[in-house]
Amino acid sequence: MAKPSSQFSTRLRALIGQIYPEQNSKRLAEEIVVAFWPEGTKPRARARVPGNSLWNETDTLVITYGNSLIDGQHKPLDLLYDFLNRYLKGTVHGVHILPFFPFTSDDGFAVTDYRQVNSQLGDWADIQRIGGEFRLMSDLVLNHVSSMSTWFTEYRQGHEPYDKFFVEASPEDDLSMVTRPRTSPLLREVSTVNGPKHVWCTFSHDQIDVDFKNPEVLLEFLRIMRLHVDNGVRIVRLDAVAFIWKELGTSCIHLPQTHAIVRLMRLLCDYAEERVVLLTETNVPNAENLSYFGNRNEAHMIYNFSLPPLLLHALLSGSSLYLNQWLMRMPPAQLGCAYLNFSASHDGIGVRGAEGLLAPEELGQVIQRVRDSGGLVSMRSLPDGSEKPYELNITYFDALKGTIAKGEDGKQVARFLCSQTIVMALEGVPAFYIHSLIGTHNDHAGVEKTGVKRAINRHRWDYPELRALLDDPESQNARVLAEMKRRIGIRIAQKAFHPNATQFTMHLGEDLFGIWRQSPNRDQSIFALHNVTDRMVEVPHISINLIDGEAWYDLLSGEKIDLTKPNITFAPYQCRWISNRL
Repeated sequence: MAKPSSQFSTRLRALIGQIYPEQNSKRLAEEIVVAFWPEGTKPRARARVPGNSLWNETDTLVITYGNSLIDGQHKPLDLLYDFLNRYLKGTVHGVHILPFFPFTSDDGFAVTDYRQVNSQLGDWADIQRIGGEFRLMSDLVLNHVSSMSTWFTEYRQGHEPYDKFFVEASPEDDLSMVTRPRTSPLLREVSTVNGPKHVWCTFSHDQIDVDFKNPEVLLEFLRIMRLHVDNGVRIVRLDAVAFIWKELGTSCIHLPQTHAIVRLMRLLCDYAEERVVLLTETNVPNAENLSYFGNRNEAHMIYNFSLPPLLLHALLSGSSLYLNQWLMRMPPAQLGCAYLNFSASHDGIGVRGAEGLLAPEELGQVIQRVRDSGGLVSMRSLPDGSEKPYELNITYFDALKGTIAKGEDGKQVARFLCSQTIVMALEGVPAFYIHSLIGTHNDHAGVEKTGVKRAINRHRWDYPELRALLDDPESQNARVLAEMKRRIGIRIAQKAFHPNATQFTMHLGEDLFGIWRQSPNRDQSIFALHNVTDRMVEVPHISINLIDGEAWYDLLSGEKIDLTKPNITFAPYQCRWISNRL
């Protein structure tokens, strides 16, 4: 294999020095290169120049499990391939298939074998087929593995190298500062050939945290990352990455070594022949989340975790106040970086992103409205032993059944479509959970069957039943999907909706949420305006600064804006994308 460039080697060894100061950086750098580049290949001679060319306005994603669609006869990945091509081809250009490996719990996030596709879903050929037609995202579940995995079984038997693969601690250690996303005990006692041990379990006792202080753990995950890329993955989601480094006496979240590991992975991606994008999954307060951009040298993309709860609040309360305040303080993504905008995911609606942004009493009203709409609430433990809401378990569609003030009111579909239209309009790449695209209701039977709150938002559709609904234009599911596709189709044709196009937050009062977008070449402006209330709203032309002498059109309705009238009228939850180009 050819020798890597001196610039690459220098940067790699510097990062190794930050993560593993006691290791031989030259030797470990050579091992990292061998782990990430298969025999006969090598890093690019030069790094890919940071820029905004890794995505454009046509980029959209659907988030789905490999078995969100089943029929009892065909491989679920075959059904997913059919669904993507039958209903989304040409509109949605990427797909995030949630963990598709063998697992024991947490719907795939307790992995037993990172190198195999879950045989109940399909095989690598099925993954490759989807990746050949859609931009494919997969999960690199970094923080933990299943307690039934080969790695952990070998650890308990004392076999190298796995005997040093997991984080151990003592119940006597001071763990009071450790940030917890769950309420379960942090440590689990297990028997090993070397006697009882207490292993670290950030998320559940079936998910055992691996020890990145051991360089062999990093090397193994880099080999797995390469396996993903070789099978067509082009967006790598670093699951639960914030927790991967532990130091007693600290919060064990966002530690310097964690950021350095992300920078190391970014370096490898920048020198990879394939155009690989790193996405960090950090469900934390906004400022902490933004830190994963680094200095344009960490994640290419981060989830906009503050958006789902603030958007939900705006539409349930009929006020854009907090949504506006947040957006006005949000920096544009740095060169070579982008936000991933979403409202819903497989985990429900996280509320940590609203910390410091949404008043506690306002969040309390949202939680009550969610419960009234059939939703549930998951908690996390605080250092003082108390608990605090962590996420809302409900489909985003059903979360918008009614308002805080009036309850259910028959405007669910309009309110929901308004929420998704806002997601489409914001700076960044929009991603839509499959159950949002098709208007899925809460799955209470799934919760009762599994005992897991998150099951409410992870319905498995009988594919023939779903097809019958989607092929019936009168069904609610078909109407939601048709309008979602129509609006996405309009969005991806607008240069002003490039993920990094200029964005300014407009000041239009609490009834409207408005942003101005301008295309990179400045030939298109879009005033994206959204009525977040259940009543008619009017806004004066002068508030929008529409330039006289130009023709302005509402892209969503196709109508020309009549500048002879003093006001523009918005029906309840109506959205208008007013542009100087139709």
